[in-house]
Amino acid sequence: MDYETITTETEDGVMTLTLNRPDRLNAFTNRMKDEMIAAFDLADADDAVRAIIVTGAGRGFCAGADLDDPEAITSARIDPKSGDPGVWADPMNRDSGGELVLRIFNCLKPVIAAVNGPAVGVGATMQLPMDIRIAAEGARFGFVFARRGIVPEAASSWFLPRVVGMSQALEWCYTGRVFDAEEARAGGLIRSIHAPDALLPAARAIAREIADNTAPVSVALMRQMMWRMAGAAHPIKAHRLDSRAIAARGAMADLAEGVASFKEKRAPVFPDRVSRDMPGFFPWWDEPGWLEDEGK
Repeated sequence: MDYETITTETEDGVMTLTLNRPDRLNAFTNRMKDEMIAAFDLADADDAVRAIIVTGAGRGFCAGADLDDPEAITSARIDPKSGDPGVWADPMNRDSGGELVLRIFNCLKPVIAAVNGPAVGVGATMQLPMDIRIAAEGARFGFVFARRGIVPEAASSWFLPRVVGMSQALEWCYTGRVFDAEEARAGGLIRSIHAPDALLPAARAIAREIADNTAPVSVALMRQMMWRMAGAAHPIKAHRLDSRAIAARGAMADLAEGVASFKEKRAPVFPDRVSRDMPGFFPWWDEPGWLEDEGK
């Protein structure tokens, strides 16, 4: 598609997706949501893409929802006191940030957030399903929803406690305060802090480590295994899944190449591809619909 709010560039197996509304500190719109989802669709379909970096143009990562957009917070037009399930079931009432993070959650490629500046509201919550988050020295973060009279969106009530722990998640959301990169690192939200001109090189170095040394089918599987087991009720569920995945991977050509390259002290050239060589049990889950199990 022709992008208006983002750009993408793929080089040596790494797609860089840049939020591109620098005059608005890359404020989030429904158009941006649609374009980001389209870019993730293209990345998943392209075997040449081994990792995705998400960053922002200019001096901001994403300043949250564009408050000049009348539908920036929500397009829902409802009676908030209504108890009619049909009122709440309308797909038009879906949170756009949630639609984006669910797409990122389902991604088959590793996702690295390179936070180059302010990241508040959806600019912070969209990062939560990304796998590795790094930040520039001047980056600032804020789960500011309570200060705007709303609540966290983008499925962050599921993601944020899993990323940073319940107590830290609640403190940041209760206060709604904006905090710096040092606090984000101490709280487990980001991995590392870099000088501004070193941020993207650091992100690319992580992406290159993945792209140059690992089997794409294995990485695609483990991404979904880790995220989906985060909500499992018992480790036996992970054991069952691990056993299937190990058996399937062991029967494919990648294992022979992995062993041979190790013994021969050379870089591996893994033959299996995500587009054609995912195991027969994948996906092992039934993707829930918008209304499935509603009210339970």
